Amino acid sequence: MTSDAKQTGAVHITTENDPNRLRDRIGRARVVLWDFDGPICRLFAGHSAERVAADLVSWLAGRGLHGLLTESERESLDPQVVLRAVDRRHPGSDLVAELEERLTQEELRAASSAMPTPYADPLIRTWTAVGSRLAITTNNSPRVVHTYLEGRGLAGCFAPHVYGRTQELRHLKPDPHCLNGALRAMEAAPGEALMIGDTPSDHEAAGRAGVPFLGYARNERKAKILTDAGADAVLVSLEPLLNLLRS
Repeated sequence: MTSDAKQTGAVHITTENDPNRLRDRIGRARVVLWDFDGPICRLFAGHSAERVAADLVSWLAGRGLHGLLTESERESLDPQVVLRAVDRRHPGSDLVAELEERLTQEELRAASSAMPTPYADPLIRTWTAVGSRLAITTNNSPRVVHTYLEGRGLAGCFAPHVYGRTQELRHLKPDPHCLNGALRAMEAAPGEALMIGDTPSDHEAAGRAGVPFLGYARNERKAKILTDAGADAVLVSLEPLLNLLRS
């Protein structure tokens, strides 16, 4: 990826050489809804998500529930895939509650070695300083989000607006439940908000909530995934966004 704005069909990748697209995207945003793992930090930078997923699969197998997952679900590298698969078969069960708590504990361990996304901390502080209101809308546990934000001195930029995973797993993104909850609590119309996310489920949730979307991708592969999903503005660095706010 070069520093020029690239175009493939109707899909654009926004970079530092396309400030007008950024300016238009953030101009009406008095409320900014952030996904957590990706735009704010790499939660599993030092605590492998793949190992967590494998441990959840092993835990199920140890209880005679190996057949509860399909082969592709057992081989998934994403613990959220494992959790949601079990919930589809046993929604609201004690099994799901215990599995969700195990994932939360793994996320809490991961928070201690999470890697901040470059420019995210100053961007969050700058956006708060210029008068925008910020919220977290994530599929991670809100306990994990609070732990990380407090450790970075960022909790005050979001409090009390952290909307994360509950045991009602049907409400995880791409369902727009957490986005709609944030908008209601902050008394903001969808058109007055902006969501920053790094996955197709973030993009879909924003679309279903009527919220403009700005993608963040830390590499070309992730940028292509977002643009293939229909995102029309994707940043490969948060730096141009920070520079635009500071100017």
